[in-house]
Amino acid sequence: MFKWLSGNKPAEESKAHSLEIEILKEQIQKELNVGTDLAYRILKKEQEKLIFCFMDSAIDKNQLEEFIIKPIQMNTEVQWTSESLAKIIPIADLSGANQIYEVVDGVNNGKVYIYVEGQPFGILANISKPLVRGLEKAETESLVYGPKIAFTESLSGNINLLRNNIKTSDLCMEDLTIGSRSKTKVKIVYIKGIADEEIVNTFRQRIRDLEVDYVAGTTVLGQYLDGNSWSVFPQLMTTELPDRISIALFRGKVAVLMDRSPDALYGPTPFFTFFESTEDVYLRWNMGLFLRMLRLIATFLSVLLTPAYVAVLTYHYEVIPSPLLVSLGESRSRVPFPPVFEALLLEFVIELLREAGARLPTKVGQTMGIVGGIVIGQAAVEAGFTSNILIIIIALSALGSFTTPSYIMGTAIRMIRFPIIFLAGLWGGIGLMISFCFILIHLIKLETLGSPYLTPVYPLRIKDFGYSFFRIPLQYLSHRPLTNRTEDNNRFPKMKGRKKKDVDE
Repeated sequence: MFKWLSGNKPAEESKAHSLEIEILKEQIQKELNVGTDLAYRILKKEQEKLIFCFMDSAIDKNQLEEFIIKPIQMNTEVQWTSESLAKIIPIADLSGANQIYEVVDGVNNGKVYIYVEGQPFGILANISKPLVRGLEKAETESLVYGPKIAFTESLSGNINLLRNNIKTSDLCMEDLTIGSRSKTKVKIVYIKGIADEEIVNTFRQRIRDLEVDYVAGTTVLGQYLDGNSWSVFPQLMTTELPDRISIALFRGKVAVLMDRSPDALYGPTPFFTFFESTEDVYLRWNMGLFLRMLRLIATFLSVLLTPAYVAVLTYHYEVIPSPLLVSLGESRSRVPFPPVFEALLLEFVIELLREAGARLPTKVGQTMGIVGGIVIGQAAVEAGFTSNILIIIIALSALGSFTTPSYIMGTAIRMIRFPIIFLAGLWGGIGLMISFCFILIHLIKLETLGSPYLTPVYPLRIKDFGYSFFRIPLQYLSHRPLTNRTEDNNRFPKMKGRKKKDVDE
């Protein structure tokens, strides 16, 4: 009698063969190493013997009794073979298995293995007990208008949310597996006829090329897929909103969903995509334009204000108006530190308050941020550690960075302020310009899935400005973004979109 082969050997390389139940139990126990969590149940009928093998904590025991054991016991006249048992078990997800690695993977994923002694193969029946939380509002992406439902840790549930939003037969989903040990399921999602096949292939190839034992979630997967892992700027967007993914797919982008992860990943995502919010789509175009421009200006000021303060007070007093120079002198008369140290100290305190507020429980964290900022700021001014004008500038810079819809991009903006402040204190305006030139060159060199990171500014694509800088009326967005290299670039006929119709027409 042949033994089953262990390891990741393809099934086609070995012929079907039978195995004794005791040898089967011994091999499965050896491969899984799980102790008491691995359970067996054996049924006997005359000379026939049948075994059920499953993880006690991973399966639904009611389904095991009701849909597997009970039908087998009731059909006493049926001969026990793998084919006959598959016909009487009322479960949709059934598959055959005759390799030990197939059995081990199935049992690990909440399936029960049914094997009749002497048969060439057994049956894997999926009766896993899913750990699914209810649908909730998004936590990291707050919205006033638009759907607020968020993804959960269930891959099948997230797919259902997407299918509920995108009711088209062109919605394509490809199954992949990552993690040599964890075997985590991943789905590549795109709309056939819109998404560029090259972008899909790039996503597919990068995921298949991963040689890791475990990937914790989509945010970690995004770090593996980034073109430049040393950059502080993210090159792929993660979101917990199904609506944002739906909008992105119809614009020709490609998404990746991962089991046990409450976020989705999509790309290509140029720099200005991180300042868009789904709320911009649901608001009127002029309101969306105002909010989008507000975010971009706030981000620019967040990076510029504090370094400019340091540079001006250290080297360039002549650019300060005389009335303001007097108040600045009075404010800094008691401060013993140079402006660069003063600014870095306060920026560090702001980051401490932000991190402490994020880690504490919600109500305590909000109180900590507000009260801590007021108390520490007032105490620092009275103690002579800093000037009251710098307190205002630091607060405005922090508020500007918080307007970014993407948490990871907001963190990147806050991080780059520190080296810019240092160079501004070292060389003044020259240091400021060196910093901005370095950041600009770095952004020009970056790519997101083969597309330029600064598009539509570089290379210049004026038609795409309505999807990045500006929010224009929807009837003028008859084309999809050129950056995504979509197969079907037209959303609707250009002239029909602009035509006005009366009720009686």
